[in-house]
This record gives sequence, C-alpha cells and structure tokens, in this order.
Amino acid sequence: MDTRVGCYAWIERDGSVLLTYWSVPPFAPGMRHQGWTLPGGGMEPGEQTHETAVREVAEETGYEVEIEGLVGVDSLHRAAEQRPDGGTLPWHNLRIIYRARIVGGEFAVEVDGTTADAGWFTRDQIAGLDRVGLVDVALRLVGDPIT
Repeated sequence: MDTRVGCYAWIERDGSVLLTYWSVPPFAPGMRHQGWTLPGGGMEPGEQTHETAVREVAEETGYEVEIEGLVGVDSLHRAAEQRPDGGTLPWHNLRIIYRARIVGGEFAVEVDGTTADAGWFTRDQIAGLDRVGLVDVALRLVGDPIT
C-alpha cells in the first residue's frame, strides 16, 4: 500500500471560498481526473504539514497565506484500480485541511501543473460545481455541508 499525505487550505473572503480546478491526464479508462478542489497537494520530504499547505497555495494561486488553525483531517483508502495517478498498489490518502488567510501575493493560476484554473465561489455556486469529494469533506468539517 502506498501512502500520500496531502495538505490543503480552506480560505474564505467576503462570503466566498477559494477553489482550484484540478486536472490531470487520465491513467485508466473511466477514471475521474478533474474537478474543483481546495488549493493544496502532496507533502515534500522533510516538510511540515502547514508548510505544505502554504507552499501549495502559493504555487496554485499566487497568494501568500498564513495558517490560522486546523479544520480537520480526512483519511481516504482507494483500491489500486481507483488511484488517480495510475499506480498499481492500494492507496491511503491522508488529507489535512487548514484554515488560512491571505497575507500577500497576487492572484495567478499555476502554469504547467495540475491546476488548470482557480477562483472564488459562494456556497450556492459551489453546490453546482463539478467538484472532487474533498470539497464536501471540508464543507462538512467547517459545519456547512451541501445537501
């Protein structure tokens, strides 16, 4: 089994949430490889989890953020055939979600990465988006699930 630790940021401003559009090439027929998600991604060797979230937000959106606290942790297990990266072993994804606020930087969408777009969305708009499950996990953890 492979394990991946992903660290993400829940960023709200003026009633909207910052989301990024995750898009990677398909590795297997029928697999879902795109959708709106939280800014964030995989932890690098030697990094602290909060550092990962800060780095990933900057890479994907151009914003510098400060971590304000932990929203929650989610644990996701996938069979090998469900992996979005084409791997051959079962996969355990530990997803750590932080609340963060923008302290600098300038909005810019990542170039040549897995982020194809980014934007601010109200809760009503989020309900209608093509989104990955992590967004719903985060909404539940912040106490505002979409039903």
